[in-house]
Amino acid sequence: MREIDVAIVGAGPTGLFAAYYAGFRGLSVAVIDALPEPGGQVSAMYPEKVIYDVAGFPAVKGRELVANLVEQAAAFNPDYLLGARAEELTYVDGKPVLTLSTGEVLQCGAIIVTGGMGSFTARPLPAAAGFSGAGIVYFVPRLAELAGHDVVIVGGGDSAFDWALSLQPIANSITLVHRRDKFRAHPGTVARVQGLGIPLIVNAEVSKIRGNERVEGVDVTLRGGETRELCADTIVAALGFTADLGPLATWGFDLARRNILVNTTMATNLPRVYAAGDISEYPGKVRLIATGFGEAATAVNNAAVEINPGAHLFPGHSSENG
Repeated sequence: MREIDVAIVGAGPTGLFAAYYAGFRGLSVAVIDALPEPGGQVSAMYPEKVIYDVAGFPAVKGRELVANLVEQAAAFNPDYLLGARAEELTYVDGKPVLTLSTGEVLQCGAIIVTGGMGSFTARPLPAAAGFSGAGIVYFVPRLAELAGHDVVIVGGGDSAFDWALSLQPIANSITLVHRRDKFRAHPGTVARVQGLGIPLIVNAEVSKIRGNERVEGVDVTLRGGETRELCADTIVAALGFTADLGPLATWGFDLARRNILVNTTMATNLPRVYAAGDISEYPGKVRLIATGFGEAATAVNNAAVEINPGAHLFPGHSSENG
């Protein structure tokens, strides 16, 4: 059993910033994630997506933000345990003990869960049920792979409209299909897509995928029964994802659906276990990367005091401790 001051479960942006901040507080850190690389959902699904609401960055791609966070944390040499799931939580002498899927066991001064929404699975496109060829994707890891393609995007949320904006400069054509005439996406993003003249087919669903070995086109059926044929090399099914807490659901957290309830210190109901980022829940919660950064700092500073009661809650400003 190896001892560590802080185990961070989840290597997304919030977890990476928590790793930096724990290192800044002089704590030893292990970052655990089931994915093979840091960055969480941002690296896995949205590395090319441009993010506009992170303080200090007018615009930054997901992969660039993750690279900067990794570089920031690197000054304190966190231990990355990637490709490993946090399976079991027990306690020894009042301290949490974490058993990983690899068999490694960590005795921790504290644990900070920053696992986003847990593990995630793409919601399937119904029309794709009988199609086994290539050309259907649920996110776009590399925009350049769709250069020159006729792309049909299915969905009405932020992801669908973000992909439309990102692909518009390089694709041959973009068409967005949504089953309603109202969108969940941010109104400003919808307005930008409309301003570019990208066709929006509403009150409609993709009813058939044409092609054998790969997508060659789609049929779109409107609510009144009319069917339109669209050219397509690639379908981006931006229908969202279902989340699963996995082993975390067995640890005994107080939950609100799939979210872990925390207090103002980001502490959960379990001793020495905190949560920050999208996975945490409290009144007035706003799920933004920027919010997660603040929550990570709050969790780390409170954990530092719990680990060492003689420590100060406020660590001072980083500019004074560079």
